[in-house]
Amino acid sequence: MTSFYDARGNIYGVVSPQALREAGIALPARAAECAVSRQQWSEAAIVLCCHWPEGQRPANSKPHRSDGLLIGPFQASAPFDVLIVNTDGSLAERSGNGLTIFSQALTEQGLMAEQGAVLRVHHDKGEALETAVTPVEVEGVRGFWLDLGQPGFGPEAVGAQTVENVQFNNRDVSHVQPLAELDPDWAHSQFVRIGNPHCVTLLSDAAALPSNEQMREPTLNQRLTAIAYAMPNGAGNPCPTGVNLQWAALVSPQQVLARVFERGEGPTASSGTSASAVACAAWRVGWVEAGEVRVVMPGGTAPVLLEVSEGELLRVRLFGTARLIA
Repeated sequence: MTSFYDARGNIYGVVSPQALREAGIALPARAAECAVSRQQWSEAAIVLCCHWPEGQRPANSKPHRSDGLLIGPFQASAPFDVLIVNTDGSLAERSGNGLTIFSQALTEQGLMAEQGAVLRVHHDKGEALETAVTPVEVEGVRGFWLDLGQPGFGPEAVGAQTVENVQFNNRDVSHVQPLAELDPDWAHSQFVRIGNPHCVTLLSDAAALPSNEQMREPTLNQRLTAIAYAMPNGAGNPCPTGVNLQWAALVSPQQVLARVFERGEGPTASSGTSASAVACAAWRVGWVEAGEVRVVMPGGTAPVLLEVSEGELLRVRLFGTARLIA
């Protein structure tokens, strides 16, 4: 019923709405209706599709066999509606790796046109968010460019509260007190919205990057959850609706190391929109120039293309590939 795909170490299940209904999940007919009623069905869908089968959970693995669930398509022609369900049952506005995986699933189902298609993500935080996807071959690898549009910067772009303005590399950034309390090196952050909200903490030394193992330790995990997750699962501080957390360090021209703690999921091997937010933040503070930026995460490297005109970042595009694993 559920197919699992891997995109840079980020794993999502893909399931059709009809399959969920046949399995007894009371899913409404339209994606928009599903989004507003998600509290009535999303946790049951995660249990059904993403829990490890009895006795099959590997030692030291995450509680779920995937980083989330993609439900769709809801129709046989573009634009294709899809729901991105985090493992805590919440809905995401956008996921770069998730939409790459969904594009690959559409391709294998014979639904993705050669010229690409528009994917429309429905969620319960506002209007559906569209992403144009184009199938391409880059350096001999078949994949997809995702057009993520123009980013927004600063606390107001993500609804952040109680943050102070500080300087990093002679640029204005934000001081997020809950992060700085965890580590004094985590005192300079750039907020970025790419459809969904991000807080990129900028580090002068890559040694200050947290590992995923460290972020899974109970005490640190609990405190990062309070920052990243909205209530009731977190504290929603500084962003009441939650925010994805990243840490970034410049290691060479146009290349940035990054770590990710996702809202609704926790530490992850990679994240497409997080990589895009890191590239945007790196440009904003003068670390990188326009063009291709490579963001290196534990799960793999994400090429991000920044299009700049007259000093303004106009568009962000993300390249990704995905493969069926189960």
